[in-house]
Amino acid sequence: MASRTTARPTSRKPATRRPPRRTRTLRIDHNKRWRPRTRKGGRCGYTLDGKTCAKSGAHYCEPRADKVVKFFAELLVHPAGALANHKFVLAPWQEHEIIRPLFGEVHWSEQWGRYVRRYTRATIVMARKNGKSALLSGIALYMLCADNEESAEVYGAAKNTRQAGKVFEPTVKMVRKSPVLAGRLKHIKNVRRLVDEKTSSHYEVITADAEAELGHSPHCFILDEVLSQPDDSLWKAMVTGAGARTQPLMLAITTETSAKDSFGAEMIDEADRVMEDPARAPHHFAFVRKMPRTVEELERIWRLFPARPELPVSTDPWDERNWHWPNPALGSFLSLQSLREDATEARDSASNENAFRQFRLNQRVSQVTRWISMDLWDENAGEIAATPEWLTDQLAGLVCHAGLDLSAKFDLTAWCLLFEDGWALWRFWVPEAVIPELDKATNGKFGEWVSAGWVRATDGEVIDYEAVYEDIETDNDRYAIASVTYDRWSGEPVRQEIEDRTGLEMVESGTTYTHMTAPMTELMRLLKARDLKHGGNPVARWMADNLEAKRPRDDPDRVRPVKPERHKTGKRIDGMPALCFAIDGRMAIDDEGGAVADIF
Repeated sequence: MASRTTARPTSRKPATRRPPRRTRTLRIDHNKRWRPRTRKGGRCGYTLDGKTCAKSGAHYCEPRADKVVKFFAELLVHPAGALANHKFVLAPWQEHEIIRPLFGEVHWSEQWGRYVRRYTRATIVMARKNGKSALLSGIALYMLCADNEESAEVYGAAKNTRQAGKVFEPTVKMVRKSPVLAGRLKHIKNVRRLVDEKTSSHYEVITADAEAELGHSPHCFILDEVLSQPDDSLWKAMVTGAGARTQPLMLAITTETSAKDSFGAEMIDEADRVMEDPARAPHHFAFVRKMPRTVEELERIWRLFPARPELPVSTDPWDERNWHWPNPALGSFLSLQSLREDATEARDSASNENAFRQFRLNQRVSQVTRWISMDLWDENAGEIAATPEWLTDQLAGLVCHAGLDLSAKFDLTAWCLLFEDGWALWRFWVPEAVIPELDKATNGKFGEWVSAGWVRATDGEVIDYEAVYEDIETDNDRYAIASVTYDRWSGEPVRQEIEDRTGLEMVESGTTYTHMTAPMTELMRLLKARDLKHGGNPVARWMADNLEAKRPRDDPDRVRPVKPERHKTGKRIDGMPALCFAIDGRMAIDDEGGAVADIF
């Protein structure tokens, strides 16, 4: 047995490739937004003020979006702040990045026999003081009395009774300041309820007591500041209660949380992934504006939003050019001077800095960051493998480096082969008893992966190591394995058995900063250079999506993977450490200056 420590110095240079030249005007073509490719449904025919939508299939219906924009401008006024008592004319970012896509995107419903809104879920994530309370109040009023829903139930959520009053107050102010709404809606003070007797609809704010809220049938549910909720029970109660509505809207809006494993963090992370890959959940609208913490996050934003005028230019939290992205209202109804003052105080105090980063820059105050964005991962697919065996014959006899992440015998184990031309192949083994748990975490996909052969399931509640040994022996006969690097936590008996059966020398490593910094940095380099090819392996993609990295505060150039809490999250990353171990083995041989051919 050999031991290896990959401790080569790494340099985390700031991003040098700037976004393309940017105009200062926000221009969005709503017809180019991603949507499912379906032609179901005839001509839309929705008409407003003489404008008729002639599109069919999933599409952006401009008259429907116009209706909501006009509702704000013609019936509502701002309840407070710098724009108090002014007509609620939506700011360009509010109109074109939230309201128009949220209410204008439609698709044909076979169940209801008509076009309905495509988005039934929405998550908005931005820094505080960007006018979200007024925006939410306007949406609540529209859903209450202008969405053509009889007996609509609209609810806002609050942490407690005191907070409920704060959430409800802006809506009441809007009603009082609008002659039309004041004449139509009745305010029942003692229960914090607005009633539209014309449609038998009502809006009220409820507290986070899910057991008491199971009888509702919400047409709209608005969850303000998700991070204040203790868990997901209220959200689930409302989502499951909306099944009888034709086009319900479950809307969550929040600032970043500092609690990594909370319900709020889970919801924010999912929205971030949907923004990156809308096909992941076509019914989920995501608007996420966070100041990037790392160069990788910055470059990801540049890829997703090319040529936008408000893109950050660096990861520097004190550079004013970076403040507009997490604060879209900056310069209109959000004061630049107030941010400057907060930044001045934050520079002199660690606690103030954390608050500034979380609430003003919308950053998660944590040493843990997501490591790989899916747009970058997908660009490295190479040719898509239709089956797990697709490349077997093509790569037979070629030189490769192996990585083994042998987890607990009750869970998933991964083996990765990295070839000299960049192809990466994985094997995964799992006890049959674990499949139902992983099915829940992947919306039933894990069982499909097992059936398709991407994962080998062994009988019982623990991994049958004989299956692991057999498959590794097969790969040793098929390929020219130049090195095998494994997690020293794996266990001595397993290492000895593999070495005895294959004659391969296994070199121990680990998931510490010392062992992982260089291979993880190299993995990111390979992805950015498009020098990795994974064939679209669905299990590896799921694990790459789950991979998070941790950096020590005193040395941000060092990095290591973070193992998820398996039974709490259902997430797995085993294939990623296995890939990093394979990279580590290849880098070690390169560093030693030996030719791979000399090994055989």
